[in-house]
Amino acid sequence: MSGIPFGTTDWSKIERTEHKGERGSAYWRTQDFGAIRVRMIEYTPGYVADHWCIKGHILFCIQGELHTELEDGRKFVLGPGMSYQVADNAEPHRSCTELGAKLFVVD
Repeated sequence: MSGIPFGTTDWSKIERTEHKGERGSAYWRTQDFGAIRVRMIEYTPGYVADHWCIKGHILFCIQGELHTELEDGRKFVLGPGMSYQVADNAEPHRSCTELGAKLFVVD
């Protein structure tokens, strides 16, 4: 990372945008720092992604439970305090949650 001066973010003051899934919704609060996007994401209970994602992320689960499936069939479950990381175009993935989840994502 370069060209990003020190700063703080009060996520409660960042506008929330809705992104509908196959079922449920994801609510994003997004900050862009040059080529780096940082998001606080809340998935509603029952959320199911409507696409396979090929974007790389570093994702940290703050609360709830997130189920992530890779295109090759592998499945992973994240709970609070757990994270995953994947590079751009490395392994297509999609997520869902029955309970809902709150995530911090850098991509």
